Amino acid sequence: MDVLDPSAAVAPAVADELSAQVKDEFYRFLQEYREEGTETYKDAARLMKQNEFTTIYVDFEHVVDFNDYLGGIIKEQYYRVLPFLREALRSFVLELHPDYSKDDKDQDREFHVAFFNADTQLRIRDLNTATIGTLVSIKGTVVRTSAVHPELLVGSFQCDVCKTIMRDIEQQFKYTEPMICRNPACDNRMTWKLVLDQSKFVDFQKIRVQESSEEIPSGSMPRSIDIVLRHEVVEMAKAGDGAVITGTLLVVPDVSQLSGSGGRVAMSTRGPQREGYSQEGVTGLKTLGVRDLTYKMIFLASAIAPMDKKAGVVNVRDEEATAESVVEELTEQERLELIDMKDDPRIYEKLASSIAPTVFGHDEIKRGILLMLFGGVHKGTADGIKLRGDINVCLVGDPSTSKSQFLKYVVGFVPRAVYTSGKASSAAGLTAAVVRDEDSNEFFVEAGALMLADNGICCIDEFDKMDQRDQVAIHEAMEQQTISITKAGIQATLKARTSVLAAANPVNGRYDRGKSLRANVNMTGPIMSRFDLFFVIIDECNEVSDYNIARHITNVHRFQDAAVTPPYTTQQLQRYIKFARTLTPKITDAAKAVMVQEYRKLRQSDASSLSKSSYRITVRQLESMIRLSEALARLHCDDEIKPEYVIEACRLLRKSIVQVQSEDIDLQEAEQDDALNAAMDAVMEEADGSTGAAQPEHDATSAASTPQKLPQDESDDVAVEGDAQPTPKKHVSISYDKYTSIATMIIHHLRQLEDSSEEADFVGGTTDDVVNWYLETQEENLETEEQVAEEARIVRLVLYRMVHVDNVILELEDATLGGESDEDDDGDSMMARKSGEEKKKYLVVHPNYSQSN
Repeated sequence: MDVLDPSAAVAPAVADELSAQVKDEFYRFLQEYREEGTETYKDAARLMKQNEFTTIYVDFEHVVDFNDYLGGIIKEQYYRVLPFLREALRSFVLELHPDYSKDDKDQDREFHVAFFNADTQLRIRDLNTATIGTLVSIKGTVVRTSAVHPELLVGSFQCDVCKTIMRDIEQQFKYTEPMICRNPACDNRMTWKLVLDQSKFVDFQKIRVQESSEEIPSGSMPRSIDIVLRHEVVEMAKAGDGAVITGTLLVVPDVSQLSGSGGRVAMSTRGPQREGYSQEGVTGLKTLGVRDLTYKMIFLASAIAPMDKKAGVVNVRDEEATAESVVEELTEQERLELIDMKDDPRIYEKLASSIAPTVFGHDEIKRGILLMLFGGVHKGTADGIKLRGDINVCLVGDPSTSKSQFLKYVVGFVPRAVYTSGKASSAAGLTAAVVRDEDSNEFFVEAGALMLADNGICCIDEFDKMDQRDQVAIHEAMEQQTISITKAGIQATLKARTSVLAAANPVNGRYDRGKSLRANVNMTGPIMSRFDLFFVIIDECNEVSDYNIARHITNVHRFQDAAVTPPYTTQQLQRYIKFARTLTPKITDAAKAVMVQEYRKLRQSDASSLSKSSYRITVRQLESMIRLSEALARLHCDDEIKPEYVIEACRLLRKSIVQVQSEDIDLQEAEQDDALNAAMDAVMEEADGSTGAAQPEHDATSAASTPQKLPQDESDDVAVEGDAQPTPKKHVSISYDKYTSIATMIIHHLRQLEDSSEEADFVGGTTDDVVNWYLETQEENLETEEQVAEEARIVRLVLYRMVHVDNVILELEDATLGGESDEDDDGDSMMARKSGEEKKKYLVVHPNYSQSN
């Protein structure tokens, strides 16, 4: 008897009574389960038909509550009973909607069950043979996704010899053909043709999930596993997502190792050649060799849920959220808390204090990180150009100033945040890499840190330790927020909508106040211009602050969480930020005028040669001002950007751009030189008066350069008559910022005098005129006569330095301004100069001085 003859007598099929019992109980569960008086899964079936879906999502806790025995069987023997669960679902759906049985190709519609919220959650490294076929959940980070393509589940094949069609050939994770033709008269075992219109295909996607960093034991490498997604579960996870995946572990043959050209040969069929024996040896496998049949584990997913929902963490950067959807997710108590926070007039200060509460001080940095979390508004132009709304922040400072603590806090605060180190990261690791798939040998894109942090924050520590080539790789990602790849036949532009929070150390370990920010950090100009905010942290010795820091640190070690009492908890802060990020504030006319004015001031101060900016002010800083203003408007839950928001944004920008640490300007030497020059002038006038004749110019110069050769009595006369040796005065030293401010005001004043003068022979302003004008502008800040006298003295010394040191201002005499030479002077003027009459001097801006200097 031919066992393959369908007409021949066959043994009766063994009925799976347990699976049949599970089918009936699951059908009853779908029919009878109610939650809060509603028919949960009947409503789900109606919604499934309305959206033309074929998958119904079942909460596993509902199954356990309905029938604990049913839940135990599904959990322990999930893969065995899965076909019976699908049959029960089909009967349930067709009972409610009989017209939903056929698909567009007039074939029976397949329905699928997706369980979520399983009670057993394992780590990836805990998956072993004991969990094969059971219903479990794993969590991790998606690091790789493949394209969605059709997979053959059940095939229909036609025999090429007798044209017999054999249906329902189940595929076991690889292309499986019939072993032999069912026609008794045909013995075909090799040639088959797939009948496409009678076969069943499903959407298929494979992703790779890597275990979370907090689950990796000490000294271990992170484990990863391939996840198979089918049906409507595909495209529910993308690279960088933290996901909780419910499904079952399966073991399948490693087809790539069996059929690949790089397989390892286990035994050779060729031996040493002997006389009289065939050289071929054992035939049949000589082209393939004898290979090890290896197996690999895969995880067949039933449902995927975001990790933040499972862990109870609020995703503050949910771009799909709206104000209505966020409010609907809140309880009544949380809504009242949100309203109270919104109406608090000190909300800015309290929210900043709630950022990294274990870090003492650094209020300005906390404000910058807070605005980075709120972010600006993403915009787009009519021609498709995207304008980023994310804010990039860089922390530069001495060691042990809590830079890494801020980065670690942000990583724990935002669910989709990635932490990496600059020295241990390459360009491909930060952006994306093109790698070859082991199974299909096709190239695909593997996400880097910036792609994994899409719609999140990428924290890069030791940013200054990155190679220059690697820094160039993230130019596009930081400004255009895209990553372009043209490699191995793949041309793609990937999204990297992320904020960058970087921390860097100064070049020599300590920040040098005498150098600009550009000279203190190992970064290129283009990279620096892409950061919206720079914060310089200097470890200064201060008795009061050192005492407070030491007390705070010891309290944190003693009492831990009880040592800090922030105004708002982390959950309150996350809920508030998530709601505020749904707002899109608009720029008002008043705010626009303030932005234009402040940007003009920044450009003017940067263009002056007397100013040392960290880098040149460009349009990017204007866009940074707009983003910071939008973040402040979101912080106050305001639909419009007010001028006070722009002023605060400019203050932060000035703190990070214009305020470069510089040494104080010492004006004491200038004052001494002034006294010495006065003494030399008096000596020369006395010498001219005693000889009664004009001296050659080189004689006057030699006399001025060698004052020590003068007779003692003449030096004494000079000290008494000219008063050129005054009593020693106190040390005069002003900050670099004050010197720059005074010098800039004087230059603008002299140029305004020159531009406003209608006379062709304009001679400029005198020192007294400039000093009096400056004192009038500072009249409100000067209260006593001593302050006025001291300020006048400082201005005179600044003028002297600008004339004799910086060479920005020229000091001209009235005789030269008229355009006449000494030979044309009349006798009266000559006699006046010889008699020692003081010449009037005027100040004008150097003609070669320009804003580009």
